[in-house]
Amino acid sequence: MILPLIDLASENFQDQLKAFSLLPNQVLAVPTPDDARLQAVLRNQNKDAYWVQPAAFDAQDPLAQIHTLLDAGSDKVVLPFAAFASGGIDSFSHIPQERLAVSVSPADFDNVSQLLSTVSAFILNVDTSAESLEAIKSVAKVVQSGLLPRGGIKRVIAAFSGNGPASTPGLLAISELGRLGVDTQLSSSVLSADHQEGKLNLGEAFMATIVSDRPDGLFPTVVVDEQGISLGLVYSSLESVVESFRTRKGVYFSRSRGLWHKGASSGSTQDLIKVHVDCDSDALQYTVHQHGTGFCHNNIRGCFGPSSGLAHLDQTLQSRKISAPAGSYTHRLFKDSNLVQSKIMEEAEELCQATTAEDIAWETADLIYFALVKCVANGVTLRDVEQQLENRSRKITRRPGHAKPKWDVSAKADSQSTNGAAPATAPVATPVATPKTGRISMKSYKMNALSADDQSKLLLRPIIQSNDIMARVKPIVESVRERGDAALLELTAKFDGVQLESTVISAPFSPESMILDEQTRKAIDQAYDNIQKFHTAQLQDKALVVETMPGVICTRFARPIERVGLYVPGGTAVLPSTALMLGIPAAVAGCSEIVIATPPRKDGSIVPEVMYVAHKVGASKVLMAGGAQAVAAMAYGTESCPKVDKICGPGNQYVTAAKMLTQIDSSSLVSIDMPAGPSELLVIADMTSVPAYVASDLLSQAEHGTDSQVVLVAVGLTAEHLTAIEDQVHEQANRLPRVDIVRESIPKSYIIEVDTMEEAMRFSNSYAPEHLILHLEQAEKHVDSVNNAGSVFVGHWSPESCGDYASGTNHTLPTYGYARMYSGVNTDTFLKHITSQQLTREGLDAIGDTVMRLAEIEGLEAHRNAVAVRINDIRGRA
Repeated sequence: MILPLIDLASENFQDQLKAFSLLPNQVLAVPTPDDARLQAVLRNQNKDAYWVQPAAFDAQDPLAQIHTLLDAGSDKVVLPFAAFASGGIDSFSHIPQERLAVSVSPADFDNVSQLLSTVSAFILNVDTSAESLEAIKSVAKVVQSGLLPRGGIKRVIAAFSGNGPASTPGLLAISELGRLGVDTQLSSSVLSADHQEGKLNLGEAFMATIVSDRPDGLFPTVVVDEQGISLGLVYSSLESVVESFRTRKGVYFSRSRGLWHKGASSGSTQDLIKVHVDCDSDALQYTVHQHGTGFCHNNIRGCFGPSSGLAHLDQTLQSRKISAPAGSYTHRLFKDSNLVQSKIMEEAEELCQATTAEDIAWETADLIYFALVKCVANGVTLRDVEQQLENRSRKITRRPGHAKPKWDVSAKADSQSTNGAAPATAPVATPVATPKTGRISMKSYKMNALSADDQSKLLLRPIIQSNDIMARVKPIVESVRERGDAALLELTAKFDGVQLESTVISAPFSPESMILDEQTRKAIDQAYDNIQKFHTAQLQDKALVVETMPGVICTRFARPIERVGLYVPGGTAVLPSTALMLGIPAAVAGCSEIVIATPPRKDGSIVPEVMYVAHKVGASKVLMAGGAQAVAAMAYGTESCPKVDKICGPGNQYVTAAKMLTQIDSSSLVSIDMPAGPSELLVIADMTSVPAYVASDLLSQAEHGTDSQVVLVAVGLTAEHLTAIEDQVHEQANRLPRVDIVRESIPKSYIIEVDTMEEAMRFSNSYAPEHLILHLEQAEKHVDSVNNAGSVFVGHWSPESCGDYASGTNHTLPTYGYARMYSGVNTDTFLKHITSQQLTREGLDAIGDTVMRLAEIEGLEAHRNAVAVRINDIRGRA
């Protein structure tokens, strides 16, 4: 092995550092430990292992300077033999042995045994004489008699300080030292990556100590990336290694093609970072930065398959930084530093609160994900992070380990105890939590003060972590698919805290399960009547019949989807209204089997309001399960739950993910109504609006969940009118039982001030809200301008709540901007439309030539022939 000695006092030291950075180690000669150049080099090292050799130390406290060098990232500090003798060997016993090396003059060669338990490398200052070679052999025999306490060998290095040919060993001498297990230290001035007169070629000198055990003389070479992950196994020759050192690229030897410049034709080149030799000195390891599609000829990262873990995540994020579509969640993460900061703080808090091994692992993964997003967004690689970790692992001075006062949970708990308050059982710092007091207010913007890019950002919704959610949902779905009711029972016990004996209640439902007070029953009955009336009116009883040309009759007719599953959330609210909104159109459409899924209460029962609606709509089963497991049960069927053909209904992110996951699985043969996200509402208000009404409508959706979003588009409102609305939001919110939810959702919501109705409608159509409320003068005149919305509430006397419960329209609506292409649930949701066509002899004769020509153009002869055989009969052809 070659160790170059680089003098940091030279003018071209930076060039030398780069020239020899491919080698595993370099020795840096510096005047003093606090040399400014040295400090800069140690701060910027990358996969380097520098041995630092100061010419002099502070006579008052040399140990402090040694500590500083090691803490700064020096791999070893090289001390003269005299330093150990004068300071006392015991004074170095607290420093790890592998971090110290000694420089020994010939006069002290006989005394090296004194340091066998103190240092890990012995640098012998020698010349090229035969006497020196014999002395090196003697010292090596003493030093190499045992291993280091933590593993590894004690190294012996023959250091040649001369710059001329006479004082520099040749390749044969370096090879002879290598056979003795002795490395060679040479001045950087006698080495060159090119073939220069009077200098040793770096590649040849490096290979002088390496001996192949193969008949063909090649060297097996493992190629790894910056994280040490294997990309493949190749072969190197002396020629290819010399070329690699010269070009600083991945160059190998192909047994069929000879010298192989990796990626020269494909573009998948490699920047060479480090070259290591194995412990037997007969194999190599190349550390490279891989470009292009990857190392493997199959266009993947490595020959042993794609990368995984953190390396794969880093590569994925690097790619997404470049390719993420504008406005997408990923694009926002890379562009919005505040958003990333919020997610990091959120995930750190959740990790602190996690207690089970599974949750700790999950939350750690979340935190690492967002931390890497921040790194990639700012040009920091995973290797940069690993370098910092390696630097920290090199520190020998330990920090006291105190948390900053802001985060010191123990101190807060002690303070509570001191003040007489009972300490919390698991106090956790929550720097990003919404305050429980203070004004509840929305953000505010002026349209004419925003750039087009800023306006586009306002159209984005609160983040849905689709990848993370899918990863959690998939094993749940798979478990139910494979294990049926047994998995359902286990998951219900785990997530709902209920140990059930069975999963399904079958019709007819017992009267005891539907006991309601009279007022509630009447309210449900009236809502039922209105919703049924509106959805029955949507039903088309007659088939559409069109004669497209004489003798060609086309029809379209509707048929009910036979088996449907309706998801009715439980969670934080009782929702019989959702059962009405889903069950009534399914019944009107004529679905033969209706399964309602809803989470059980803690006592194992279903709320009577939902049971009553299930009875009214003619449901055959009530599945006592919620979340992804309920969706999976309906999609695939279990021993007790029938398999359905379509699943409809709102739910949290896990329910939505499960719906989408089962829909794309062809084996489930199930469709869904629409993707869904958190509840949302947009209000357009002018000066005729009533502040209390506007505020109440905003809050009616904000209370749904912490991820809900509400928007107020203020058309020409005066400052006083706008303030009155904001005051009402604060005052009404503080009177709500769910004020804590509102305190989190309202700050994520905003007011946008515009000057004209045209601006307001343009913004609303771009936002495509789930609910749109028009608090406007002659509001009905503006309905024609609505292009994208789930449902519209027209005028001051049309609160969104009426649509949620009893006006007759459906409240299961597209969210998250999907109103651009989806409709809300309606009677047609539970129907499929079938077309038919009937042609007479004359009709086929009239259209036949057209069909045959088009089939001929597309090269589908059997299609053409199916018409031709009939046309021949019609036209009397043989």
